[in-house]
Amino acid sequence: MKRIIKTGILFVVLSAFTVEGPNDTFCGLKNTAFKPGETITMKVFYNTLGMYIGAGEATFTTSIERFNGKVAYHCVGEGKSYSFFDNFFRVRDRYETYIDTATMLPIKFVRNVDEGGHKIYNNVTFNHGAGTAVSTNGVFKTSNCIQDVMSAIYYARNIRFEKYKPGDKIPFDMFLDDEVYHLYIRYLGKENIKTRYGKFRAIKFKPLLIKGTMFTGGEKMTAWVSDDPNHIILRVESPISVGNVKVDMLGYSNLRYPLTSLSNFK
Repeated sequence: MKRIIKTGILFVVLSAFTVEGPNDTFCGLKNTAFKPGETITMKVFYNTLGMYIGAGEATFTTSIERFNGKVAYHCVGEGKSYSFFDNFFRVRDRYETYIDTATMLPIKFVRNVDEGGHKIYNNVTFNHGAGTAVSTNGVFKTSNCIQDVMSAIYYARNIRFEKYKPGDKIPFDMFLDDEVYHLYIRYLGKENIKTRYGKFRAIKFKPLLIKGTMFTGGEKMTAWVSDDPNHIILRVESPISVGNVKVDMLGYSNLRYPLTSLSNFK
């Protein structure tokens, strides 16, 4: 199995949802969660000896552009390790997607990563009518309502969580590394959490991960998003091949709605 995504900083928000069934249940959502101009910053903490140490940051930005004659959201995720951790495992990653505003399906995806000297570049153009993806490495068949790792993050933020009960899961298909992966996300319910930014009412879930060089497979990762219409990532926790990783939201700007999940609970 090929290596899948780095520390899950960008992968993690594949969030939320429903009952088992065909992949079509993940299709047809409209964007009501984010707007152009939004920026979200996350900090990555690494733990091997019982103490979490800041290892790097990731930033997600959203703009709107015309691409191939269509109005598209241009969503970019950039992650980098701090200079101290560069000595052990240098990370300089950039993921970007162009999402058709009418269908919320990806038009183009670019992955440009450098992780510990292991470099990957892949440029993918989707043809949803033909059911194909043209990448740097060739032409590949895709499935209905396919997402890339970045578009899935923004698409999943539009899930109506109130429709589901704890334990429900939703399957979805994702194209990465020139393969189609059949994944799901298990919805776990709601809870209050305290992060480095503050206290929040949150929605909790576990995405199914594919075993790679840093992650073990299965439902080992846990993620929380804000329990408000923005559904932004608040925290991610996961074991990795050596130790554990935690990702916390550090800052945001230009959200579509007020962050009403920020709470003063004790």
